[in-house]
Amino acid sequence: FVESACFPRYEANEMLSPDGVRINLIFNGVRVPRAHNVLLDAPLKLPGMTHPAFIVDDLQALERWLDAQGIVVTEGPHPIGPRRIALFIRDPDGNVLEFNQLVDGDTQ
Repeated sequence: FVESACFPRYEANEMLSPDGVRINLIFNGVRVPRAHNVLLDAPLKLPGMTHPAFIVDDLQALERWLDAQGIVVTEGPHPIGPRRIALFIRDPDGNVLEFNQLVDGDTQ
């Protein structure tokens, strides 16, 4: 992803991938001292989306980049089943982000 537009007045930007996927990022959130994800961190598990997962080509390259940016890997990398290796991070709001590298050339 590369930044394709920036909106300082709204404290936001737009990121664009080479294949046209757009993500809008908002920067005006308040930092919480201890972020809490109600769907993952609470003892009572409720239905709902717990976190997005992304497929990357090179998980080791992503891990090096995260380290260079000072972003802590909270879990992994480790295999999840026979098809993928995953690592997890938290964004500043406590949301979990999962990154997977498919193994054995399986891209489905």
